[in-house]
Amino acid sequence: MVLQPVAPFLGIRTPDSVCEMAWFADLCGGDTTMIGVPDPERRSSFEHCRKIVLTAEEQGFLNILLPTSYMIGQEVIPFAAAVAPSTSTISLLPAIRLGEVHPPTLARTVSTLDHLLQGRLSLNIISSDLPGLREEGGYRYRRTSEIIRVLRSAWTEGRLQNDGELYQFDLPGAPVRSYQRGGPLLYFGGLSELAREVAAWLCDVYLLWPLPEEELAAIIADVSARAARYGRKIDFGLRIHVVVRETRKEAREWATFLARGIDEAKRINLKGRTQDIASAGVVAQRSLRAMADGDGYAEEVLWTTIGEVRSGASSAIVGSSAEVLEKLGRYRTLGFRSFILSGYPLIEESRQVGRLLLPELPNHRLSELQGRLTQGIPETPLTFGSLSYD
Repeated sequence: MVLQPVAPFLGIRTPDSVCEMAWFADLCGGDTTMIGVPDPERRSSFEHCRKIVLTAEEQGFLNILLPTSYMIGQEVIPFAAAVAPSTSTISLLPAIRLGEVHPPTLARTVSTLDHLLQGRLSLNIISSDLPGLREEGGYRYRRTSEIIRVLRSAWTEGRLQNDGELYQFDLPGAPVRSYQRGGPLLYFGGLSELAREVAAWLCDVYLLWPLPEEELAAIIADVSARAARYGRKIDFGLRIHVVVRETRKEAREWATFLARGIDEAKRINLKGRTQDIASAGVVAQRSLRAMADGDGYAEEVLWTTIGEVRSGASSAIVGSSAEVLEKLGRYRTLGFRSFILSGYPLIEESRQVGRLLLPELPNHRLSELQGRLTQGIPETPLTFGSLSYD
């Protein structure tokens, strides 16, 4: 299939064919040299997760996803606050499950992180069930949209006001003022109709997992059209694993090595641990695996075997540096402007990507391209702005 650039036609927010290259810090216990097999040397301690972040920064990644899940590992907000002073160039992208924290408190928490990082903060908004609960989808997305609107008002208006279905309050806006102009960018994923509508209406970067290119193009067109109905444009991001080496043979050999510990018991046990096992996105990943050949390849360089034991993003680009760069180029032609990559094990693979891919890519921070950061220190109550304790 020959793809033509679609960004100008669809009104993608960042029309230039650039990309924000991000890595992944597994705060939830999945870093390993054998997928599906716990690795005591890479448990999700603070020190190990901190090393993942700092290694990614050394390699030149501009953002890093900090996931959230009710599993052994690091709770995302305390980890982000603790690791922030150790960083200097990389942005943090903590995953925030909305509904866990009272919205004004969440807005103040985000303001604190935004100032700690001097604007190197984005948020991955999560709309899943709260741990231990099963909640109706419509309710979850109404809650999500209401909280996002609260956060937006906190960052752009003089008062923190809301009179909605779930939350009612009227508070001063100064305690929650963000460091960035308009607040951090919001990254959001989900394939359902409700998820697409929330993304189009309220978010900045719509995240997808790997699918056939024709399906990705159709989703980008659909969500872009929805955003246009709100008078908006948004960007698109892809969360995907990667195995890159000098040659395809080396890359495929490492992928095979990673999968050597998979058996049926692990497939059943590990995939059942996460809360999103029946989500539309996970079902779509299952369909992608059904297209794969005997070695797990649904496309020439798209390997799906990770999904046999891992929920969520569960496919990898596997190939030589030239092949992986060509595939990322095709995704950019489709309209993707953010790539959140990972590979096993996370520290070693970030170095491979840093060596073989990053120097060849137009790597730009989306928040800078979109004017969220001012020249110099912005005026806020926590920098040099006026103080009022009314």
